[in-house]
Amino acid sequence: MRGSQFSRRGLFGLVSAGAAALLGGRAAAAERVTSVQVGGTLSALAVSPVTGLVYAADQASGLVLVVDPDAGRAVSALAVGGEPSDVAVDTERIYVANPPSGTVLAFDSQTHRLLSVVSAGAGASALAIDPQANLVYAVSGKTGTFAVLDSISLTQQDLLPAPKPSLAGIALDRGRRRAYCTSPTTNSVEICDLDAGAFTASVPVGASPTGIGVHEPSGAVFVANSAIHHLSIVDGAARAQVKTVLLRSEASSLAVHQGSDVVYTNGGQNGLSRVDGRTATLTGELSLGVNPGDVAVDQRTRTVYVTDPLHGTVNIVRDF
Repeated sequence: MRGSQFSRRGLFGLVSAGAAALLGGRAAAAERVTSVQVGGTLSALAVSPVTGLVYAADQASGLVLVVDPDAGRAVSALAVGGEPSDVAVDTERIYVANPPSGTVLAFDSQTHRLLSVVSAGAGASALAIDPQANLVYAVSGKTGTFAVLDSISLTQQDLLPAPKPSLAGIALDRGRRRAYCTSPTTNSVEICDLDAGAFTASVPVGASPTGIGVHEPSGAVFVANSAIHHLSIVDGAARAQVKTVLLRSEASSLAVHQGSDVVYTNGGQNGLSRVDGRTATLTGELSLGVNPGDVAVDQRTRTVYVTDPLHGTVNIVRDF
């Protein structure tokens, strides 16, 4: 089904004017938002770097819905079972975390055929991929363990002991061989040395950090704190929080566009916020009329995708 499309300039003129005043008169261009109804309780999003298809995990049905943004509708579904909590996609595979079974399911990205179900530790819930190293990483929100999976043999290569009671999110700095994991119970980011296979540092951040992303060219780490109105910025080399960005609301998810060093987060007032990673400043806000859920960005087109878990929709945001 094709969602309705609208322009922020047409429907959110008053909001735009207010945001322009707030942000020093820097009004954004007319964003285009398409709402695609898929149903369910959407927990996570991922974008294929090859096809641009969007994968939305639905915990209610145990499916991962495949959304074609050009067609404006769901075109397929992957049967996962359980309660899929996260999705990660590379050029060849789709990986889905299923916490109830402590597994990661691997699907062929072209045929959507299930290839394997890999043990990833109890409660494995968040994923990150390093395609060049042929590795997938899964952290557990239940136990805090850190699983290393071989993406060629589709087997568990290692299971690192828990650095903290639970880990909510994971992001990679592949060039510097580091993984950054949020720990909401201890208000910290845990740093794992991927070559050493060990956690080497803990960085205090804001209250209840969940979503996390890395701008790999600079090494800057961005953290969504779900219990306070600011985004934390961590210097990976210094192993310290160096800046914070005040948001309109708590943020639980974010996505980093690597080419522009722009961060998109759900810490807006019923919508999205845009942060310039280089200057650590809030540069734009977009009202969606709902409290958004997970956020993802297409690295090629800079199109932003955000879930509305309450209404079972995926919002496609262009030119923001």
